[in-house]
Amino acid sequence: MSIHPTAIIDPRAELGTNVFVGPYCVLGPGVELGDGCWLQHHVSMTGPVKIGKDNRFFHACSIGEVTQDLKYREEPTYAQIGHNNTFREYVTVHRATMPGDATRIGSDGNFLAYSHVAHDCVVGDRVIFSNNGTLAGHVEVGDHAVIGGLTAVHQFCRIGRLALTGGCSKIVQDVPPFMIADGNPAEVRTVNVVGMERAGMSEEQIRNVKRVYQVLYRKELNLKQAMSVLHAEHTSPEAVEIIAFIEKSQRGIVR
Repeated sequence: MSIHPTAIIDPRAELGTNVFVGPYCVLGPGVELGDGCWLQHHVSMTGPVKIGKDNRFFHACSIGEVTQDLKYREEPTYAQIGHNNTFREYVTVHRATMPGDATRIGSDGNFLAYSHVAHDCVVGDRVIFSNNGTLAGHVEVGDHAVIGGLTAVHQFCRIGRLALTGGCSKIVQDVPPFMIADGNPAEVRTVNVVGMERAGMSEEQIRNVKRVYQVLYRKELNLKQAMSVLHAEHTSPEAVEIIAFIEKSQRGIVR
């Protein structure tokens, strides 16, 4: 363990083994920092927050700070982060709003400079947030999703697994799995072939996604008609995943 003499660590914080805490970091009560974590300098952590192993925090990150939701009344809320994530400069992650609730981030993610995860968000594994990618409260982001630079996601929206948002996009409805959404407001442009290939999906799986995309976005059907076609004619696991995602939507999907 290496702790710089200028770091301020509350005695109620819990640090794992082989942790590096650089100059001028501040760790408050209720911070649980897992084995092998690395804090560059000027990193602020405010509990209750539980952080897994081998996470890297570059300078001026603010992790576990209280929600910006005006409904918050100093109740005990939480944030939880998995393992092996990288948080670049000035990334902010806030705790939840309501008592007992948590903001959750998975493992193996890469959060670039100035990206923001707001209260009550649920973020999956192996995500990438480009610079200034911003989530409002209660957003869900699926595994392997990519949030483009300067993307802003409206509260309660969902970004599906292996979906991608273009830079400077405004997301006000759900982005289905495997799709690329871009624009202000965003529209689905095509399928995320490169992302699917990198995730190890087969050619047949990618073709299945393309078939669903054609029904949803290229056949001039309204959503009800498209869903009827999908239910009747498309039974691949990828189609089932997209159908289930859409049926769960509360805000509608990006068209």
